[in-house]
Amino acid sequence: MVEEMQNNVEVQQIEEGDRVKGTVTKVKEKHALIDFGYKIDAILPIGEISNVHIDKVGDVLKEGDEIEAVIIKLTEDEVVVSKRRAVSEQAWTELEEKYQSGEVFEVTVAEVVKGGLVVDVGLRGFIPASQVERHFVEDFSDYVGKLLRVKVIELDRDKNKVILSQRAVLEEEEAKAKEARLQQLEVGEELEGTVSRLTSFGAFVDIGGVDGLVHISEMAWHHVETPEEVVKEGDTVKVKVLKVDPEKQKVSLSIKAAQPSPWQKAADEIKAGDTVKGVVKRLAPFGAFVELLPGVEGLVHISQIANRRIGSPGEVLKEGQEVEAKVLDVNPEEERISLSIRELQDERRSEEVQAFTAKQNQSAGVTLGDLIGDQLKKLKQ
Repeated sequence: MVEEMQNNVEVQQIEEGDRVKGTVTKVKEKHALIDFGYKIDAILPIGEISNVHIDKVGDVLKEGDEIEAVIIKLTEDEVVVSKRRAVSEQAWTELEEKYQSGEVFEVTVAEVVKGGLVVDVGLRGFIPASQVERHFVEDFSDYVGKLLRVKVIELDRDKNKVILSQRAVLEEEEAKAKEARLQQLEVGEELEGTVSRLTSFGAFVDIGGVDGLVHISEMAWHHVETPEEVVKEGDTVKVKVLKVDPEKQKVSLSIKAAQPSPWQKAADEIKAGDTVKGVVKRLAPFGAFVELLPGVEGLVHISQIANRRIGSPGEVLKEGQEVEAKVLDVNPEEERISLSIRELQDERRSEEVQAFTAKQNQSAGVTLGDLIGDQLKKLKQ
């Protein structure tokens, strides 16, 4: 009689929508029984356990577990509760706080669905495929069970929509790391980097979270037509920092400056008055550039190409042609060498004339001596 009265009191004290705490007393494949102090155990259907799909109750609950639930059905003979709804109410409050603060938190991937990933955040959270990584991912099958760090990027309680992003977290972290790295860089510093991208005007090199540009003019000491002549993506290169602009997040680098200058070698090996050999690399209206050493070019001014007047260097020379020239002047500091093909030709022509004249004179002198000698012999006879 006393027990019946207590049960009647209890029946009157609970209503649908109430939040209750209880203990799991039995686990079936598609439901669990929960004791929360009522005259009968409440039924917790598998669909009311989580906001994400589960195959069987035993995957997430076991006997003795304590849970919170919301009563969704109440009769004399049956009580049905929902753990999912109890968690959801609290989850909305917490997610709204995270959304406002931009907090980063961890989630575990529960499912891979068309268009992205599903996670349980007390609600059904969705991470679109484009928001999982900073790079394109073709197959997400191995992401199930994976722990991700995310932030809320869209929240709509009316539509029961929770959109999360790991990519936003990664991009923010990268931006902070890049800013810190830019502050650390010093002009003149030499370091190693990896070629990340090639363009028509140069190469971008990753120097530890920051991409710096090596302009095509800074790729080598010799003239470079395309970056592919010097490097390819993935190459490890040594570079020198030329300029850092933290505000614009730009870094100028040089591969050339990180290497010994070929002009140092030129200063030791090439002197004014020397005769040198080289290959015509470029023709300009004012003359021809001749490569004497790798990265070292001398200029043959148009007036020094031939001993006659010419309208353009192309009348006498062509690119790729091997030539000999006389060194007129060497200025390593300004990286300039003046050459003359004309002077060398004039000198050689003069030498040839002198040699020919000497030979002729010598030949004429011997013949005259022989004749005089013969005449003297005849007179003596």
